[in-house]
Amino acid sequence: MQETHWVEQWLSAERWETYKRAAHEDFNLALRLYEWNTQLAGAIMHDVAHIEVALRNTYNRVLSDSWPGSNHWLLDSVSPVRAPLIRVRNGQKRDLNARNRLSIDEAAKRTRLSTPLPGQIIAELSFGFWRHLTSAALEKTLWVPYLHEAFPSKTDRKKVDRALALVNGVRNRAAHHEPLFTGRRLQEVTEAHQAIGMLAFMFLPELGEHLRQTSSVNLYLENRPSE
Repeated sequence: MQETHWVEQWLSAERWETYKRAAHEDFNLALRLYEWNTQLAGAIMHDVAHIEVALRNTYNRVLSDSWPGSNHWLLDSVSPVRAPLIRVRNGQKRDLNARNRLSIDEAAKRTRLSTPLPGQIIAELSFGFWRHLTSAALEKTLWVPYLHEAFPSKTDRKKVDRALALVNGVRNRAAHHEPLFTGRRLQEVTEAHQAIGMLAFMFLPELGEHLRQTSSVNLYLENRPSE
């Protein structure tokens, strides 16, 4: 019987079991499947890195061009991402911008600078921060007056939000080395790949074309290890 204890020590028995089941207990196939999953995750992160930079730079440009305040929109206390946004849910008041303020303030701290520049803060903000700027909660205060300008005319906010939510979910799974082939997850990878392409063409057609030529996600999707 082939010794597999080292793999369980490396991956954990629980994680390795997922690959063994998918490979019908074939050790070599399970190991190949793990390597393929890692490579697919890397291909996803390549594409996410491109769209994340485009996302944050486009949003920052649109908001900076339109924001009337004297401070940068990330730092202005009356900005739609910082000003208290109170909603009542289940009889309790909630500030829907509390998380945004915290994200911005923590990003500023991560720069380790006493007075970081807006660009330095932007570089520290997570994909999740940018993804939530198209949420329904911010439609009237952020999408309608500002962010719709980042997209082609008559773009549906819900379509953008769904795409970003999908990309963010798959990005997080890839970043945390989770299996991407179980259940619906492989379909979500395909959908996230398509969403990234859609968003890229919305932001910059040239970027969309560049990603189409440089992405290797489809290559891995078409070459999953099999018996």
